[in-house]
Amino acid sequence: MDFWQRYRAIDARDTRFDGQFYTAVRTTGIYCRPSCPARTPKAGNVTFYETSAAAHDAGYRACKRCLPEAVPGTPAWNIRSDIAGRAMRLINDGVINRDGVEGLASRLGYSSRQLNRILSHELGAGPLSLARASRAQTARTLLVSTSLKVADVAFAAGFSSVRQFNETIGEVFAMTPSALRATARHRAPAASTALTLNLPYREPFDPGVFDFLAVRAIPGIETGSSTSYARTLRLAHGDARFVVEYDAAAPGRPLVLTVGAVDLRDLAALLSRVRRLLDLDSDPVAIDGALAADPRLTASVARTPGIRMPGAVDPQELLIRAMIGQQITVAAARTALVQLSAAGSESLVPAGGLHRLFPTAGQIAETGFELLRGPQRRIDSIRAAAAAMASGDLGFGYGDDLPGLQARLLPLAGVGPWTVGYVAMRVIGAPDVFLGNDAAVRNGIRSLLPKAADGPDGAAADNTTLDPTVLAPDFRGVSPWRSYATMHLWRAAAQAAARKQTPSTKEAKK
Repeated sequence: MDFWQRYRAIDARDTRFDGQFYTAVRTTGIYCRPSCPARTPKAGNVTFYETSAAAHDAGYRACKRCLPEAVPGTPAWNIRSDIAGRAMRLINDGVINRDGVEGLASRLGYSSRQLNRILSHELGAGPLSLARASRAQTARTLLVSTSLKVADVAFAAGFSSVRQFNETIGEVFAMTPSALRATARHRAPAASTALTLNLPYREPFDPGVFDFLAVRAIPGIETGSSTSYARTLRLAHGDARFVVEYDAAAPGRPLVLTVGAVDLRDLAALLSRVRRLLDLDSDPVAIDGALAADPRLTASVARTPGIRMPGAVDPQELLIRAMIGQQITVAAARTALVQLSAAGSESLVPAGGLHRLFPTAGQIAETGFELLRGPQRRIDSIRAAAAAMASGDLGFGYGDDLPGLQARLLPLAGVGPWTVGYVAMRVIGAPDVFLGNDAAVRNGIRSLLPKAADGPDGAAADNTTLDPTVLAPDFRGVSPWRSYATMHLWRAAAQAAARKQTPSTKEAKK
């Protein structure tokens, strides 16, 4: 977006752009979200910044009226596969808090000096400033949503000391932590042992992402319904358990995340991963607008606006699940994963039906592979991949791009383009993956196309034979959102299969 496109967005107070850029006003010394209800400033007094960190570094403070830190993140970090986008995914996952700037730079293959120069040029702030802004956002969320002690909030947000926390909150918000907490309308009771937080998103929001996760949930590790999802997982400093819920009766209300157990040092990473899991930082209006232009998807987009692309809370786990699930049905893959889950030796205190963790790569490589059934070649491939991850020979995660994933994963036995594409969609949020060879995708295309006349031999015509000058078989016309087209096609295939399995009214009466 150029200056005037952004200026028109703030003049219209368009909430769709909240979190995608920030508006700094020289005459007031503050920065706002695009939808700030204050009077639109004169264009000559406005500077736009890609990140809140850049506004901080330029000497601006956050607006107390619109709270620009209380917005969904920018979808650019998934769309962009350059160093800036990859770095922001890792910063949001807490890499700087755990490994410092040197650790971040090492993961990206740059020196810390080069990385600082790249991020300062692309985003207007260096890695430390970007991490500080991320900590400030997490701290604000905890202050206004929970009754945690201020010192606990400081360390949970990633600050190394309470003094550093107090200074940052004062610089960013021009308020003390206590004053910022006093702005909250509601907080969890002081006696509550769980943390309850609101997760903002851009509307519209299709809760079908919960159905996607629910049908793949592994008992004891995950539970799901059409409006909720809960699971256990490992994080850097310990095990965690959470549940996220959607109020279907009040669309537009933030999702509610309840964290039942977590080491506070891992809380920021948990928040980031849950947001990625539910794709809460996407721009559904832009995505739907592009998808609806394809006549095969127009009706599907109208029926289910705001479709989300499920992410992953553990990249290594997702690779194992993808390798098990390729070339078999979702139900068969779930059965195999239930068997494999017995390899996990950790047992947790039961809560809400959750009592174990997904097995580690080491556990799968040592004994877990023995629990798998099917072709020996596939079992050997899964064991080899698990062993490579356990030894550190195979490393990948949120900071990768698609070419990087392909270079790391394709040499593995049993891993092909479908597996890499699926991992890219769910781990790094790659928005432009089209799994054209997927059977469910082909079935989804058939179900969305109008029925063609039967062939001369009475057989049904092949509706996937399309004129590439009119409708490209690979959906290139909706790029860079083909991953979301894939989600629509999977949904259409599942609905068509359900209709076939449901007896007609006449047959039901017999």
